[in-house]
Amino acid sequence: MSAALKKGFTTGAAAAAAVKAALISFFSEPPRSVDLLFLTGERKPIEIKVVRKLSDHEIQALVVKDAGDDPDITHKAEIGARVRLSESASLVIAIRGGKGVGRVTKPGLELPVGEPAINPGPRTMIQNSVMEVFRQFEIQAKQVDIEIFVPEGEALALKTLNPRLGILGGISILGTTGIVTPMSHEAYIATIRSGISVAAAGGSDTLVFTTGRRSERFAMEKFNEFKSESFIQTGDFFKAALELAAAHTRIKAAIYVVFFGKALKMALGYEHTHAAKSDLTLTRLAQWAYQITGDRGLESRIAHANTARHAFSFIYPEYPELLAHVGKKAGEAAKFFSGEKLMIRIIILDFEGGMAFDSI
Repeated sequence: MSAALKKGFTTGAAAAAAVKAALISFFSEPPRSVDLLFLTGERKPIEIKVVRKLSDHEIQALVVKDAGDDPDITHKAEIGARVRLSESASLVIAIRGGKGVGRVTKPGLELPVGEPAINPGPRTMIQNSVMEVFRQFEIQAKQVDIEIFVPEGEALALKTLNPRLGILGGISILGTTGIVTPMSHEAYIATIRSGISVAAAGGSDTLVFTTGRRSERFAMEKFNEFKSESFIQTGDFFKAALELAAAHTRIKAAIYVVFFGKALKMALGYEHTHAAKSDLTLTRLAQWAYQITGDRGLESRIAHANTARHAFSFIYPEYPELLAHVGKKAGEAAKFFSGEKLMIRIIILDFEGGMAFDSI
């Protein structure tokens, strides 16, 4: 039996742990780790890399984010908190973003324009951490000014979709619960949802869905009149992306621009178009080939193809009617997943990014 995949923690949990470590250090020795309360209700120790006293009133701490066995762009990134205490008649907690934390510049996200990209979940964990420390040391009233910073945040952000979403200057401090579950799809679907919200808030009523960077690059060349936020990489989340789009009253249409392999999975009605089940897809494609063309040789070549890409080389450009059948079936599946609420257009790309099929 294989070992269980290791869970990790989010940038938001890292920020909350750094805040807790810095705050504890005002009242006792700097901790090597802190016991963090996650939004699931569970607790987990998080190691502190370093605590540094900047003055009698200001201390900072750094945590190295650990995404467990589901590493992402921010895996092993340093997340820091600078905490300043001052006198106050009541408890006041102020949270802001420093170097490497992005700022929201477009409407449609969970946070208003102008705010640092520190999402509600992390803000709650930070506030909970402050309250725990104050209860521990019986502190009743203080002004707590917190600055979250990410030393390499600006460079890391360039590897994310943040600029597309209008989050500029750094990464987002994220986390619904604070825990990263390996192989979970939550983060990717959240990114799709945010992208759709930003596009809708910016006035777009038509979205251009692609499954990755390469197909998106070709889609942007074709639809160069569209705003950049109208283009959304859905990965393998065929059904989820369409459901999210259909839930927005402003969104009226979706254009899916894909290579043949993904189009074939879509045509077969797969909710998630991961590379698994390739034997089944080629078997069905071979059946369609014979039904449509009556060509036993084509059926055999497709049935024995190594990949969908290999099969495509037999189909295009010689058998446009078979390609059209795949495109039509993909469009029907997309329409179904959208609850019949969206106008659907399917474009299948050839190897060089040219249009092999267009459903309009």
